[in-house]
Amino acid sequence: MAEHPPLLDTTQIISSEIPLLPAPVVSGDGAQQVILVQVNPGEAFTIRREDGQFQCITGPAQVPMMSANGSVPPIYVPPGYAPQVIEDNGVRRVVVVPQAPEFHPGSHAVIHRPPHHPLPGFIPLQAMMPPPPRHVYSTVTGAGDMASQYIPQYHTSQVYGDLDALSTHGRSNFRDERSSKTYERLQKKLKVRHGTQKDKLNSPPPSPQKCPSPTNEHNGLVKEQDASSVSTGSTKSKSLGKGKSNSQVDTEVEEKDEETKALEALLSNITKPVTSDIQARTVGLAWSPPSSAINGDADKNNVPEVCVYEVLISNTGKDGKYKTVYTGEKTSVTINDLRPATDYHARVQAECNCVKGSPSEAESFTTMSCEPDTPNPPRITNRTKNSLTLQWKTSCDNGSKIHNYLLEWDEGKGNGEFCQCYYGQQKQYRITKLSPAMGYTFRLAAKNDIGMSGFSEEVLYHTSGTAPSMPASPMLIKAGVTWLSLQWTKPSGTPTDEGISYILEMEDETSVIAYNLEGKSSPSEVVDFTTCPDKPGVPSKPSVKGKIHAQSFKIIWDPPKDNGGAAITKYVVEISEGSNGNNWNVIYSGAAREHLCDRLHPGCSYRLRVYCTGDGGQSAASDSLLVQTPAVLPGPGQPPRLQGRPRAKEIQLRWGPPQADGGSPITCYGLEMSSVETDEHREVYQGSDVECTVSNLLPGKTYSFRLRAANKAGFGPYSEKCEITTAPGPPDQCKPPQVTCRSATCAQVYWEVPVNNGADITEYRLEWGSVEGCMQICYCGTGLNYEMKGLLPATIYYCRVQAVNVAGAGPFSEVIVCMTPASVPAAVTYLQGRSEDEVESPHYSPSTCLAISWEKPCDHGSEILGYSIDYGEKQPVTVGKVSSYFIDNLQPDTTYRIRIQALNSLGAGPFSHTIKLKTKPLPPDPPRLECAVYSSQTLKLKWGEGTSKAVTDSIHYHLLMEDKNGRFISLYRGPCHTYKVQRLIESTSYKFCIQACNEAGEGPLSQEYIFTTPKSVPAALKAPRIERVNDHTCEITWEVLQPMKGDPIIYSLQVMAGKDSEFKQIYKGPDWSFRYSGLQLNCEYRFRVCAIRQCQETVGHQDLIGPYSTTVLFISQRTEPPTSTNKDTVEISRTQQTLSDEQCAAVILLLFATFSILIAFIIQYFVIK
Repeated sequence: MAEHPPLLDTTQIISSEIPLLPAPVVSGDGAQQVILVQVNPGEAFTIRREDGQFQCITGPAQVPMMSANGSVPPIYVPPGYAPQVIEDNGVRRVVVVPQAPEFHPGSHAVIHRPPHHPLPGFIPLQAMMPPPPRHVYSTVTGAGDMASQYIPQYHTSQVYGDLDALSTHGRSNFRDERSSKTYERLQKKLKVRHGTQKDKLNSPPPSPQKCPSPTNEHNGLVKEQDASSVSTGSTKSKSLGKGKSNSQVDTEVEEKDEETKALEALLSNITKPVTSDIQARTVGLAWSPPSSAINGDADKNNVPEVCVYEVLISNTGKDGKYKTVYTGEKTSVTINDLRPATDYHARVQAECNCVKGSPSEAESFTTMSCEPDTPNPPRITNRTKNSLTLQWKTSCDNGSKIHNYLLEWDEGKGNGEFCQCYYGQQKQYRITKLSPAMGYTFRLAAKNDIGMSGFSEEVLYHTSGTAPSMPASPMLIKAGVTWLSLQWTKPSGTPTDEGISYILEMEDETSVIAYNLEGKSSPSEVVDFTTCPDKPGVPSKPSVKGKIHAQSFKIIWDPPKDNGGAAITKYVVEISEGSNGNNWNVIYSGAAREHLCDRLHPGCSYRLRVYCTGDGGQSAASDSLLVQTPAVLPGPGQPPRLQGRPRAKEIQLRWGPPQADGGSPITCYGLEMSSVETDEHREVYQGSDVECTVSNLLPGKTYSFRLRAANKAGFGPYSEKCEITTAPGPPDQCKPPQVTCRSATCAQVYWEVPVNNGADITEYRLEWGSVEGCMQICYCGTGLNYEMKGLLPATIYYCRVQAVNVAGAGPFSEVIVCMTPASVPAAVTYLQGRSEDEVESPHYSPSTCLAISWEKPCDHGSEILGYSIDYGEKQPVTVGKVSSYFIDNLQPDTTYRIRIQALNSLGAGPFSHTIKLKTKPLPPDPPRLECAVYSSQTLKLKWGEGTSKAVTDSIHYHLLMEDKNGRFISLYRGPCHTYKVQRLIESTSYKFCIQACNEAGEGPLSQEYIFTTPKSVPAALKAPRIERVNDHTCEITWEVLQPMKGDPIIYSLQVMAGKDSEFKQIYKGPDWSFRYSGLQLNCEYRFRVCAIRQCQETVGHQDLIGPYSTTVLFISQRTEPPTSTNKDTVEISRTQQTLSDEQCAAVILLLFATFSILIAFIIQYFVIK
């Protein structure tokens, strides 16, 4: 639902500058006083009726206000309003009207002024009150914002809210709380953006505006708000005719960028410009930067540092089309080039960071009047021998009516001095008494109340004279085939501005006659002119005469049928090469009608055409003739040339087409080769390619080549010879090398010199390896042998050799296989110690034995027979062909250095690397096991001398217990010295044993220990129940327990009477109740009960006493006689039950929590807030 427009608070304290209305008088008796409040269109006025309710009246209307007591209280005039005293038929009426009201009935939005505050003590006249309109519109949302909102009809019973809740800074409240919070958040962001932090404003300024709808704009500009209107700060109201609800508009506002909206709202709050120094064509404008002013104070932190201002003016009314006349950062400007005596409207618009605010309100001004504009020169309307009639048009009067025109002339003197000829209001004037055929100069000026304008341009007019004299004969300017261009001069003695006409007569001869208003002149002398001849017609198409040769042929043609009126002077023959060529060249020019076309190309197409020339010009070209010359054999081409560098056994040749192809495309090439020694040619290539690779040549040899080309006529002559020498080749394959083994690790290799193929051998490359496919170069040099060292015994090796010269490397020789002799085994490369888990021998002890393992080394051609193990100063241990062994009979907790070597039939190999191994110490003995604490279901066992949790001890313990099947199961493994066994059965014997463990291993198990759990005591009973029997007797009952594993249960009841400090047993037995007598009146008794288990032992029974129950308090009192006679009742003495310790603790905790919550609430409400 739309909101009602806010009320204007006029009851606030107003400064002394606000005028106070005097009490108006209606009639002489002063019985009643009447005040008429004028409500303008689009405004609203709020009044208070007799019943105390408020009523809103919308304009246009005049509301008569009458006082019932005949006196008028002081009336405060709100800001923006002024009083007017009107006398009508002797009755004085005080009318409160707003200053400078403006109303636009044709606009799209109705501007609301804030309604007046209800005038207290005045009653409206219902008969004179106009009915409220069907629709009213809310106030505009800010400067330049014309978005309207539909509001339902006001009802007379509508009561507005408390006036004290209204805004006191001249701005209306926000539409809703969300708009207020949104604007506050935007203002904070804007402050952070400008780098300043100030106190929060007392009340929020207008909420961010949305850009006005295009339907509310006129010529691209938004309508302005009245200067006295109060901004409501609400921009969410839109016309319901557009189909948008308030929720949809709120959604659109929230979606818009908040910072941009805040900046746009700030830029829109700019005041209208102030005019100064208004002249006829200039005016000065000044304005203030935009600010969010509240209560007269401006928050400077919200003003952008740099703003660009755009000044717009309109001379077609306030709602007319505006144009930009200034854009810049200054806040004042002088506008030039204005029209005098013109109404203008000016407004300013601010822009910052590409965000434009709404334009300010329009400031209207009118430029001053000035002298008229300079008029146009007068024009002549009639001319005679003795008079001239001049006429002129009105110029712009520039705001002051033109009442006189000043016409000046030079009186025909031509000396540049002018005098007045006419002065008056007429726009034409006739000058008489002039001389015939004489020139006069005129100029014109206009005058209004402001002053005289400038003079117009000077014009020269002549009076007419006698009939013109005979003109001169016409002259020929240019002649054509069908036209003549003639020219003649004005008759002598004729004024230049006199209107003279001419008559041109043409038959076989030509003459001209001049005439004016006075008559005709005599004809000029007769002259003769001749037209030019025309160009000749097109000659016939040329034709071939005789046989067409490869380089020449003859053509002939016929003359044109039309020569154009003149003889043909020459014929021109043009030729164009190609069947579609347009590049024509002249090959003949002369009077003959045949021509021999020579120096042509064989096998080419030619087009020929002919045109002729005469006195009339050049004719068009004839149709073209297409002639094809026959082709011939191609000419000799260039000899073939070498492509790249020559190789040892092949060369690559390349050639180009011959210069003369014989008029036909080259289709084939033939290449012949011959040796220099034999000079026998043989064809090595024939085809259409222009390159060829000749292979199977000998390195370092010279060969001769020649080339010929062929077209459709056949092969042409050979080209000149080209001699090319092949490059040297790499050496031939070497013979297999010879290998001699000098020892098991050394061999000597020999090879021979191969054929070098034309170049000296620069080096030899020897490849050696143990795998045939993976040989590596081990020698490069010029020697013929090489000694290989560092070989492995009993190993097969492969080798080959290669020769290299400047041409490259030759092929490798055949691979030679050799084998080195056998030797002692290699050293053992992998030796390590073994863990205890990897040894499966039952005789292995980590304290006296060390286990090692190794990998078999290379036997170097002789089988390994055994290994020798050295582990100290003692004699080494020799073992057989094994890969693992453990050394026994060692000292516990001792470090040994161990190494090993392999043995074969040739001897012992080198020792392996040395490793260090250490024997473990002996395992510890088991500790003594004891039972420290026991109960019916648990046993706490203790062993050793350490603490209960010796986590730093290197010795761990393993506790075991015998199960039902007679097997020992593990209970605990760790470094602690105690362990609690739980979930046991009462009166049961259990067997335990323990062993100690360290890094040497697990020690022996201890002896078996037997521990027995005792029997359990009965559970605690609930508090007994006490029932009064009489004044001296009470009956106590308690809970009954079942027998425990066949053992009977008896109960013990104790009492503590009065001030005694000890309980006394008053009953012991199997019963579950007891009647206690001998009670004293008004005495306190405390009772408690416990269960006792009678254990049936072989040696006798044993009583196990359980815990006592909760104590119960009983107070004995005298029984009072009953008040009713119908029924005898006995009052049972009140029993009191004391709280247990747990219940008391719960009560204390609840009280403490309640007190803490109360203290926290007091601190939160009174201290923090």
